[in-house]
Amino acid sequence: MGNQIKSVGIIGAGQMGGGIAHVCAMAGYDVHVYDISTDGLHEMLANISGNLARQVASGKTTDADRDAALARIRLASEIADLAPMDMVIEAATEDETVKRKIYQQLCPVLNPEAILATNTSSLSITRLASATDRPERFIGIHFMNPVPVMKLVELVRGIATEDQTFQAARVFIDSLDKTITVAEDFPAFIVNRILLPMINEAIYTLYEGVGSVEAIDTAMKLGANHPMGPLQLADFIGLDTCLSIMQVLHDGLSDSKYRPCPLLVKYVEAGWLGRKSGRGFYDYRGDTPVPTR
Repeated sequence: MGNQIKSVGIIGAGQMGGGIAHVCAMAGYDVHVYDISTDGLHEMLANISGNLARQVASGKTTDADRDAALARIRLASEIADLAPMDMVIEAATEDETVKRKIYQQLCPVLNPEAILATNTSSLSITRLASATDRPERFIGIHFMNPVPVMKLVELVRGIATEDQTFQAARVFIDSLDKTITVAEDFPAFIVNRILLPMINEAIYTLYEGVGSVEAIDTAMKLGANHPMGPLQLADFIGLDTCLSIMQVLHDGLSDSKYRPCPLLVKYVEAGWLGRKSGRGFYDYRGDTPVPTR
């Protein structure tokens, strides 16, 4: 069954959905992307086109491969356009209510044989699967951001996920030239369970005045050999996303060590969500980012 996946539907044209569409198209899959925002879809296509142009310029791919990949991507005007797909990957916002609503619209029209996957970074696969008509054909395929660059994919099965589904997902991820890590279905899986508390701890270190933004980021870049400091990384991820993952960990595991730092809450309340909103732990409105404390 693994080799039967020829077409991939993607729901959500944001950073993640666009990145997934990019790698699937480059790997030879027919890709249909649906998003409630038509503008979002066109913006996504422009981004993919730009990213592919950069890959051509740096010799990573050829003009012919780029053109072929772009030709494989179709923009779907309604969710029903994804009905014939062999696999659909939901990459909508990290909000369970939104995801459940999508499954309610998608499941009745989707080919009954199709696999349904979610790109959630922290929500329970078992619980999301229970909101669908095919829990045994539901799986978590968590790509890392930015998708074209990052090699890792976390593969997470829910309690009802069948072996056949798991194996098909494995074959699919291999075909994208990504490395799989298998995680059990516990809050935030592996990467975010380790990464987000580290970021949260960096924010506590700032909050308690142990070090400035610059001191903390320099310390971790040069002292732990991290490519990006934890506060810079938090801004890149989005402080609202960081907060929501910490809340998932705190609620799901009921351990006080996952308590979101009050300073993180305050930044999110201010709308300082990091790079995407122009300000977070750094201010991005000038030529170079300047620490905000």
